[in-house]
Amino acid sequence: MTEQEIIASIALTQIPGVGSVGARNLINAVGSAEKIFSHHAELTQIVPGITPRMMEMLSSPQALLRAEAEFSFAQKNKINCITINDEAYPSRLRECPDAPVALFFKGNTDMNALRVINMVGTRNATDYGQRICRDFLADLKALCPDVLVVSGLAYGIDIHAHRGALNNGLSTIGVLAHGLDRIYPSVHRKTAIDMLENGGLLTEFLSETNPDRQNFVKRNRIVAGMSDATIVVESAVKGGALITADIAQSYHRDCFAFPGRVADEFSIGCNNLIKDNKAALILSAEDFVKAMCWDADSKAVPVAVQRQLFVDLTEEEQIVVDILQENGDSQINSLVVEADMPVNKMNTILFELEMKGVVRVLAGGMYQLL
Repeated sequence: MTEQEIIASIALTQIPGVGSVGARNLINAVGSAEKIFSHHAELTQIVPGITPRMMEMLSSPQALLRAEAEFSFAQKNKINCITINDEAYPSRLRECPDAPVALFFKGNTDMNALRVINMVGTRNATDYGQRICRDFLADLKALCPDVLVVSGLAYGIDIHAHRGALNNGLSTIGVLAHGLDRIYPSVHRKTAIDMLENGGLLTEFLSETNPDRQNFVKRNRIVAGMSDATIVVESAVKGGALITADIAQSYHRDCFAFPGRVADEFSIGCNNLIKDNKAALILSAEDFVKAMCWDADSKAVPVAVQRQLFVDLTEEEQIVVDILQENGDSQINSLVVEADMPVNKMNTILFELEMKGVVRVLAGGMYQLL
């Protein structure tokens, strides 16, 4: 991704009234964020309904200047600026209609890990909730050692999820409701620094952005969107964890909850999720792994398929098979780049290969050669 495209993508987030959905629609209509600014005078012909006020904002240098300053800040502080079309962008999040067009990441983990979960809950975690985080992640490490754990670095369940992941050698990402020029709450700075060594910090917000109330809801959609499943550990009758669960459902992602005693204040939310069939009840990591159909038995040996017996592969199908054979499990974006094919053609080829029993789809949109 070019520096100009990154800066233009950041600038697009600074145009009032555009929003994540509008920004993505503009990029899809014009072809790139850079073209939106360089060809803004032609937008009325390309994008029906674009307002004069938006045209005025796009023609102003203000947003681009702010974006250039943010890009310089990111480079100075070794922060990765990731646009929505980058291969490093969380592919699960990209599937969501309101995904941010630009993200800022500092860390060392792959956000497109094979298995990604988020653990969320009340800021007033009880001993019961803390024990669930600790035991669940220890058991999950034994069953699925490659899981990436996402949460919001907040008080309570969030921070215990991050610490439980670190204690068990699992990568963990904290999604922030502010820029990467600060850590909120500041008492979690030590954990945040530790996460940079095995995970990282992620945000859509520019530096100098305060952790205002509305930003936490925006943060929650990233937590839900970049994960295969949401796990609610403890929640009162209202709270951010329930918002994350609702968002996960709207994205058609799996949602789970640990039950609690009916009289416990911080179990009411979880019990209601289960009662209303908005979340599946789990009691252990084993329950979760079975529900997700994640084959965690590393000793299981898949039945080998003699690919040389497939004589009906087309030339393009063979190209994809060769790439998978050389690179191993791959996401569609990687295959598109390697094969130099349009994404719609790659979708068709992968579907045909799946029907022929040559590949299978894994969690996270990964394709595996059989």
